[in-house]
Amino acid sequence: MVRLDGDIRNKASLSVHDLRTLPQHDVEISFSCRTSGLRRHRFSGPLLLDVVRAAQPAFDPAERKDRLRFLISILGGDGHHAVLSWGEIDPEFAGVAAVLGTTMDGNPLADPHLVVPGDLCGGRQISGITQIGIWSDDQLWRT
Repeated sequence: MVRLDGDIRNKASLSVHDLRTLPQHDVEISFSCRTSGLRRHRFSGPLLLDVVRAAQPAFDPAERKDRLRFLISILGGDGHHAVLSWGEIDPEFAGVAAVLGTTMDGNPLADPHLVVPGDLCGGRQISGITQIGIWSDDQLWRT
């Protein structure tokens, strides 16, 4: 199960089955792994953007670009984690088609994997995702 938490209106837990009911996108990636060299895979799954939008982040509707203050933190079951900015995945900005992979190379996955196309290193390819936190930057600027 993937727990959605943070500055959102719809906290939820999603299974791989739940993720497979969303529109699926295919991505082919290649990246360099420090321990095993060049890796190439094909993943299918929902866009990370679709999943986090459904959680209804607490954007300020009076501020047109308020969503750019939000960060998305992804945690894997092994403790591996990464952070993306909302602007990275929003099609009005960088528009990276990050996917929560539910299949890899045609094989079903027991737990979703974060897949970030375009990364040269595999550091943000998080396997066994357990939590997605969506947070505003309010805490960063408090003194």
